[in-house]
Amino acid sequence: MHITLDELLLSRDNRKKLQEELLRQFNDKTLICLTVVMPGNIKRNSHSLTIAKAAVKELENSFFNHIIYSQHRDLYTGYEYYLVTDIDKMESKKICCQIETEHPLGRLFDIDVINSNGIPIQREEVGYGKRKCLICDNEARYCMRNFTHSQEEIASEIDRIIDAYNHLQNKNTCIR
Repeated sequence: MHITLDELLLSRDNRKKLQEELLRQFNDKTLICLTVVMPGNIKRNSHSLTIAKAAVKELENSFFNHIIYSQHRDLYTGYEYYLVTDIDKMESKKICCQIETEHPLGRLFDIDVINSNGIPIQREEVGYGKRKCLICDNEARYCMRNFTHSQEEIASEIDRIIDAYNHLQNKNTCIR
């Protein structure tokens, strides 16, 4: 299902409102918000669900005994997952950056740790560099803002990453 810019912006506004509500409800805890990196006007498809499923599994494994609350939102404007933990915000951000860096699909995870003001903690605040572009070695935001790569190039790279992940999953399943 194709989404419009207005639908995307409304989705972001609704996500922000839910984050604010969760921050009020769990004011002394850490809020983590996962979305899927899926450029273009189709945000929900088999690829986005593969990415979301892997990301949620990794987050739940990493925060296993420290999850106070979680909520899945499988929307046509994109998958969202919210996790509240009793682990410190900065330590949680380190864990999330490690997931984004080390998981085979991590480059397609967008995991934000939200501070008490409703603003995501930056990777640089916990010793990680800015996210790199999927295609080249430039900073991701630079390429995104300058439309350095075509939608086709980006979609092709996402397909390649997911195909490699699925191949690895199938290989690991056969070994067991």
